[in-house]
Amino acid sequence: MMTPTRPADSGPAGAGDLDRYSYAESTGAARTTNAPAWDGGDPDMGRVGRRAAGSRGRGLHGQLVQQLGQMIVSGDLGADRPLVPEEIGQRFEVSRTVVRESLRVLEAKGLVSARPNVGTRVRPVSDWNLLDPDIIEWRAFGPQREDQRRELSELRLTIEPLAARLAAGDVSEEVRQRLGDMVDIMTHALGQGDALTFSRADAEFHGLLLQAAGNRMLEHLSGIVAAALQVSGGAASGCEQPTEASVAVHQRIVDAVASGEPGAAETAMRQLLMASPEAAAPAAAPAPAPAPGGADHVVPAPREH
Repeated sequence: MMTPTRPADSGPAGAGDLDRYSYAESTGAARTTNAPAWDGGDPDMGRVGRRAAGSRGRGLHGQLVQQLGQMIVSGDLGADRPLVPEEIGQRFEVSRTVVRESLRVLEAKGLVSARPNVGTRVRPVSDWNLLDPDIIEWRAFGPQREDQRRELSELRLTIEPLAARLAAGDVSEEVRQRLGDMVDIMTHALGQGDALTFSRADAEFHGLLLQAAGNRMLEHLSGIVAAALQVSGGAASGCEQPTEASVAVHQRIVDAVASGEPGAAETAMRQLLMASPEAAAPAAAPAPAPAPGGADHVVPAPREH
């Protein structure tokens, strides 16, 4: 997970400094629908333009990975569907090299398989690497959206309270300061009504705790948690709600970690993850319902392949 850093000569963030912090600068952009579409006779392949994500900084190779990946995850390209490199190259107007490298990336994610004398075919869902951040993002805009959210919530509830407990046992001053900075940023973003900045600071907060747990397997999951936090809509936990109650529980976690209280840190994290939007939001300002069709989301920053 890429972590924006503050210049080395700056001190702890104050209320007047937060606007200059990197999280306040939105790098996201709305998803576009003007990507090349497959105009051949296959109606399934002709639907790629509906879901193609923005190609910011990806290049031809990254764009093709994104488009094919979304088509597979959404079901537009069903299991055991053959993918002919020549046809892909012609319809997307890219070279054989771009197609070949893109299919290799998708194969590494478990989405396709390439076999001699058989060719490249779409693999069933049971073979996918469902913990891959790209697949998490793609599933967020497909028919498996709600299943994915439930599965991610269950995973987080299993690992993050443990991470908070372990981090409270032995965490560096630098990490404690960074956690406090994230709470400051969330507080400021809440006051400004900046949900995007709140979401990014929240994602880093939870990633930091996983990395600070001293368990490399938990640390490996930090990118998964970040991807989960950056895809919203549908039923959400209190952790994802920009409310004073949510910020207060984050602060309790920081205090417990800083004072070396593993039990308190674990309990606070569990409370945070189990809080419903209705319970977390103040009575006078209930959290708005997500937009129909899943349009209410935060677009993650692009990843290079």
